[in-house]
Amino acid sequence: MTFNDDLNACAALVEKGDPLRFRTVMAAPLAAREKLFALYAFNVEVARAPWVTQEPMIAEMRLQWWRDALDEIAQDAGKIRRHQVVTPLARVIDTTSATQLDALVAARRWDIYKDAFEDEGHFERYIDETSGHLLVAAVRALDPQVARDCETVLRDAAYASGVASWLRAIPALVAAKRIPLLDGRDAGIKSLARSALDRLRKARAHHRSISKAAAPALWPTLQAAPTLRAVIKRPDLVADGLPDAPRDGLWWAALRSRW
Repeated sequence: MTFNDDLNACAALVEKGDPLRFRTVMAAPLAAREKLFALYAFNVEVARAPWVTQEPMIAEMRLQWWRDALDEIAQDAGKIRRHQVVTPLARVIDTTSATQLDALVAARRWDIYKDAFEDEGHFERYIDETSGHLLVAAVRALDPQVARDCETVLRDAAYASGVASWLRAIPALVAAKRIPLLDGRDAGIKSLARSALDRLRKARAHHRSISKAAAPALWPTLQAAPTLRAVIKRPDLVADGLPDAPRDGLWWAALRSRW
């Protein structure tokens, strides 16, 4: 297997498992694609690990496999396992990102079980550790300086994007007998969407701090605002499934290399 074979395998995983991020990567410069496909393929594999089995112990083992792989990358001991995603991922992330992505994998343990979130803080940590850690790692791979200087901005944008995706997933989560919301009433859903949209607006106020090189990592967050506005207007739609968000803004921003 060559690096190009691995990259093609990563791209195929993202195309099937995360179509939004696939479209944004394909609009990015070639050098950015190599890095983003590895990260997003990792995210696809980890996100689906708790759902491919009904046995919690097997799901735990699947997540632990990824944690062990990240530990190998973080240790940088030259003993990284050969894998179509792990191998290119090791070329993309540093020790800091490996540690944060390990926390991302650990957060996904919530998906295995049917317990509700403990409180608002638990829910916010879950979104930050899944959506936030991924975005920060993606920006660090493209422009480490932006990742260092703008982490709060990135996490605000990632929170909004994560909440928007979470609200879109509510019907599937409920069907899987999960308890995805602390307050599933219309008022509670609307409040969550407003809070997320406020954080997105706060992040977008600092858009000039995001370099052209880092921008592709933030393009997936452009779908958050239409989703959150739709939820604020009609929170009752969340239970049955929200309509697809428009793509025009995403592509316009990508073509202009903006966020």
